[in-house]
Amino acid sequence: MIVVGFHLFETYSKGPASQILNHGYLAVDFFFVLSGFVIGYAYDDRWNRMSIKDFFKRRIVRLHPMVIMGTLLGALFFYFGDCSAFSLISQTPWWLMILIMLLGFTMIPTLPSLDIRGWSETNPLNGPTWSLMWEYLANILYAVFIRHFSKTLLIIFVAFAAFLTLNLTLNWDVFGVLSTRQYAAYTVIGGWNITPDQICIGITRLLYPFFMGLLLSRINKLIKIRAGFWWCSILIVILLVMPRIGGEHNMWMNGLYEALCILIMFPLIVSIGAGSNVTGKSAALCKFSGQISYPLYITHYPLIYMQIAWAKNHPNASTGEIVCLCISIFILSIAIAYACLKLYDLPIRDWLKKHWLMKQSTK
Repeated sequence: MIVVGFHLFETYSKGPASQILNHGYLAVDFFFVLSGFVIGYAYDDRWNRMSIKDFFKRRIVRLHPMVIMGTLLGALFFYFGDCSAFSLISQTPWWLMILIMLLGFTMIPTLPSLDIRGWSETNPLNGPTWSLMWEYLANILYAVFIRHFSKTLLIIFVAFAAFLTLNLTLNWDVFGVLSTRQYAAYTVIGGWNITPDQICIGITRLLYPFFMGLLLSRINKLIKIRAGFWWCSILIVILLVMPRIGGEHNMWMNGLYEALCILIMFPLIVSIGAGSNVTGKSAALCKFSGQISYPLYITHYPLIYMQIAWAKNHPNASTGEIVCLCISIFILSIAIAYACLKLYDLPIRDWLKKHWLMKQSTK
């Protein structure tokens, strides 16, 4: 929900330094830590009775139905986003949009030469899919290579990944590929298109969080505190809505803050969350939040595209109109995500488990 709010405010932001809910983009890095922990927790002890093929099939069943739905929604709303910010929409024939939609269904990234919006996203119909592309890569690395790592080797690998995180957040640029991102220097912003700098950013944002999460699940030294859910929630909110650190003149301070969040705070929060008991109303809230988080993340951005178009086409809109629109989109995003969860995602996954996973496992 913070991510949705971040994107709604971003439409009216003058840049990363002035963005409200300033560090909302770090939610992606937190998701990677959480995902790495869950993968290790759920699959590390199954490999004596599960093949790599079975693992990939299970991950496809869990993730891919909503990838298709998010891309489909982006296609349905695509032409409603025509505005000066999306210069290519008005030039895009319907057949090319359909082709990009089919490409998006497969998670194959769109090259800049096939961009149909003007932002060079890996999926021009649904931008946030970029993080799922990296999630898929992490699953492949885990299943093929890193699941075989001992704890010692995994610690060494995670330490190298931590160096890559510092290289990005502190703008060291030891590989000489980050010079073109001065607008986002001393941040982890990026990773959503296929250029050398963005590929470097995407890999960096993936490796430490995901495999640190995996390491946490293997070490299994979880932190147990009372009201752990509420403490985790408070910490996440504080870290993601924190204003820009250091301003325009001490940008390194912001890089240090983001490094602290990714390297220390996010793993700490996952350890607290995994180690704490949840009961009563907190359990119900956790269940609802856990179920809706992925559908909300992967379906809300087509509405943001339309919000951006409305803002560009109505530059003199009143504050009241803007607030009304943003609240409406926020509520509609949650409603669409919940409807997709109940009417599409859960039924499709149940059907696939019954007719694809279980059927194959009995042969």
